[in-house]
Amino acid sequence: MTALLSLGHGYSAATLSRRLLSRGWRVTGTTRSPQKATTLAAGGVTPLLWPVDSLGEALAGATHLLISIAPDAAGDPVLATHAGELRAARHLQWVGYLSTTGVYGDRAGGWVDETSELAPATRRGEQRVRAEAAWQALCDEAGLPLHIFRLAGIYGPGRGPFEKVRNGTARRIIRPGQVFSRIHVEDIATTLEASMDRPDPGAIYNVCDDDPAPPQEVIAHAAQLLGLPPPPEEPFETAEMTPMARSFYAESKRVSNRRMKEDLGVHLRYPTYREGLQALLSESGDDSSDRS
Repeated sequence: MTALLSLGHGYSAATLSRRLLSRGWRVTGTTRSPQKATTLAAGGVTPLLWPVDSLGEALAGATHLLISIAPDAAGDPVLATHAGELRAARHLQWVGYLSTTGVYGDRAGGWVDETSELAPATRRGEQRVRAEAAWQALCDEAGLPLHIFRLAGIYGPGRGPFEKVRNGTARRIIRPGQVFSRIHVEDIATTLEASMDRPDPGAIYNVCDDDPAPPQEVIAHAAQLLGLPPPPEEPFETAEMTPMARSFYAESKRVSNRRMKEDLGVHLRYPTYREGLQALLSESGDDSSDRS
């Protein structure tokens, strides 16, 4: 039986797993929460409480491995504890590592693709660059079929802007020239599934939609769909933000998804945030797009 071991079974992995389960796959997912373990089991996923002393048994029963656990200042936590077991798992048909487009850093609104220099502008981006390199080194040594997916900003059910727009906490921070790339979680699942069906060991893919856009435009469009006035504009220089929030504005770039489309044949269900937000609103049962 085809089986996925999902290390760090979070938002994107859960979306993928629902598709794989419907195809008859077996899915094992790690979680730190006993409560979430119960939820996973109810949804057909075999839960594995993390951290574990050994991954040997779980790896032995897997044909595919997905890593979603983020690195920290000490490095990649999976490799720190389980590198030896991973080297021995040479039966794996596919290994996927979820990274971030933050590895490219700030390009002042310019375009990047998978061949662009890695020049992270944040500590999180630097940690991802190191983690990517560590996974590449281990998989090269062990002959494991690694695929790296650099994800843009993720949104989807439960992660849209509508609640904040409704309750008045959404903000339109204006930094001239600022653009971000985004991706709907269902399109992430589509890309991962396509890669599993068409493995290309060593491949790296940017996973993003077709329309890098200023964040204030997304908020304004969400307000329009709700029939509400957009939040007032706030200049970036004087806006009160946490250091974490401000760090998201340290980078401005447009990310190319050409390789994802050409090599994997991916057709985005939500090619821009407009289709994505409309779908989220319609799925919520509160479609206000036709209100006057």
